Amino acid sequence: MPARLALLSVSDKTGLVEFARRLTAAGFGLVSTGGSARTLRDARLAVRDVAELTGFPEMLDGRVKTLHPAVHGGLLARRDQPSHLEQIAAHGIAPIALIAVNLYPFEATAGRPGASFEDLIENIDIGGPAMIRSAAKNFSAVTVITTPEDYAGVAAEIESHGETSLATRWRLAQKAYARTAAYDAAIAATLAGRDAHGAPAPEAAFPNSLHLRGEKRRDLRYGENPHQHAALYADPAVHGGLAHAEPLQGKELSFNNLVDLQACWDLAQEFTAPAVAIIKHTNPAGCATGADLAAAYARALACDPVSAFGSVIGVNRPLDAAAARAMRELFVECIAAPGYTPEAREILAAKTNLRLVALRPPAPPQRYHLKQISGGWLLQDQDQGLPDLEQLKVVTRRPPTQEELEALRFGWVVAKHVKSNAIVFARPGQTVAVGAGQMSRVDAVKIAALKAQLPLAGSVLASDAFFPFPDSIEEAARHGITAVIQPGGSVKDAESIAACDRLGLAMVLTGRRHFRH
Repeated sequence: MPARLALLSVSDKTGLVEFARRLTAAGFGLVSTGGSARTLRDARLAVRDVAELTGFPEMLDGRVKTLHPAVHGGLLARRDQPSHLEQIAAHGIAPIALIAVNLYPFEATAGRPGASFEDLIENIDIGGPAMIRSAAKNFSAVTVITTPEDYAGVAAEIESHGETSLATRWRLAQKAYARTAAYDAAIAATLAGRDAHGAPAPEAAFPNSLHLRGEKRRDLRYGENPHQHAALYADPAVHGGLAHAEPLQGKELSFNNLVDLQACWDLAQEFTAPAVAIIKHTNPAGCATGADLAAAYARALACDPVSAFGSVIGVNRPLDAAAARAMRELFVECIAAPGYTPEAREILAAKTNLRLVALRPPAPPQRYHLKQISGGWLLQDQDQGLPDLEQLKVVTRRPPTQEELEALRFGWVVAKHVKSNAIVFARPGQTVAVGAGQMSRVDAVKIAALKAQLPLAGSVLASDAFFPFPDSIEEAARHGITAVIQPGGSVKDAESIAACDRLGLAMVLTGRRHFRH
C-alpha cells in the first residue's frame, strides 16, 4: 500500500484527472467512489474503490458508501497521538492524507425550474459533508479540498515540498467549514419553504432560523466612504441578480454604485413599456416610459437634469444605439440593462470610466427583504404588487379622467421607490418632480416643487403614505395639480378629501402604503 492515500470523491469533475495524475506522480495512492473512480480509470489511472478500503459495498443506491470507520478513522486519527495510530493499525485502517470532495449539487438543483421534491432530497449529500468535516477537524495532518480551483496550488506545493504546509491546510480547512455551512444553509432555506410532501408552504410562513449564504465575489475599493472597507458576496443558490451580474466595461463597481444600481434596476423593471430610471443616492432623479428607450430617457432626464449628473441609469430593455448616443452626452457613473446591442457597446466604449452592467432577474425570485440591526436582522416580504386602475377607490366628487388615472398610477409606482416621506409629481409615463426623504410630508411637496424643471400645472400628485393634514394637498394645488393618489388611512382623511373637493381636485385611494426606509 502506498505511504499516503488520497480520497477523491467529487460531483464536479473539472480538473480531476490532471490533479490525480500529479498526486500519483508524487507517490499518492488513489481511493475513489462511483463516477469519480470511473473517470479516473477511463484516464488509465490506478484507483481503488472505497468499498475495497472499507470492506463493505456501496449500498442504498449510493446513499451509504463512505460512512465507515475505515474512512473516518483514517481521516480523524491524530498523527501526534501514539494511541490513535495504534488503534487504527489494530483495525487495519490506513491514514488518509488528502481528500478532494465536492458535494452533490443541491444548490443547482434548487435553482432549476421544475425540480421535484424527490430531486431535492436525493441531492442532499450526507457522506461528503461528513468527510469534509472530519478532514478539516484534523487539518494538522490532512489536506481537505472542496473546490477544483485549489487543485493546482495544492499539487504544486506537494511537488515542491513533498507536502502541504500547515498554513495551507488551515486555510483549506476554514474554506471547508464555510462550504459545509453554506451547503446546510441552502438545504435549510430551501426546505423551509416546503411541507412534508414537498408542496410549497404557506406564503406567510417565515423560517424559524435565518441562514445567510454568501460567497465572496470580490473586495470593493471601499464602502460608503473611503475609510470603510467593503466586499461583495453572492448567494450561490440564486442565479441572476446584481450580485451575479456581468460587468462589461469601466472601473470597478463601488459599494455605492451597487446600491444605486439595485435601486434603478428595481424601478425600471416595474414597467412593461420601454422604461428608464435615473437614480441618485437611491432616489429617482427622473423616471419615464416611452415609445423606445431613447424617448424614455429624454423624458426621464427632463425631470431633473441637474441631479442626473453623476447618476446611475437602469433600463428594462437591451440598450440600443439611439439610447446609447443620448446617454453618452451626460456624465453617468453606471448603466444597468438586461443586455446591450453591439452598436451601443461601441458607442459607449469611448467613455472608458463608464461602468456597464448586464444582469437578469434573480432565479428563484427573492421573496424576502433583509435589513441588519444591532444584534440581529429584520426580515420582511418584498414590497410587491401595484393596484390596477379599476382597483383604485375614488373618494372625491370629481372622478379622475382616464389621462389622470394613467398619471396617478405611474406616479404611484415611482413613489414606491422613493425614500419616505415620498412625494412625486407626475404625468402619464413621466416624473415631473420628486420630493424624497423628508421628515415632513408638506416639506417633501415644497422641495419637489422647488426643484421642478418641468411645469407642474396639469400634473398629478402621488404620496407614499396618507396625509396627516390637508396642508400638503393645499400646497400642491398652488402649483396646479389636478388629482391626488394616496393610500388613505388617516383619522383626518375626511379633511384631505374635503380639501380636494373644495379645490376641484380628484382623489383616489390605493389602500396600500409604500414606506421605504
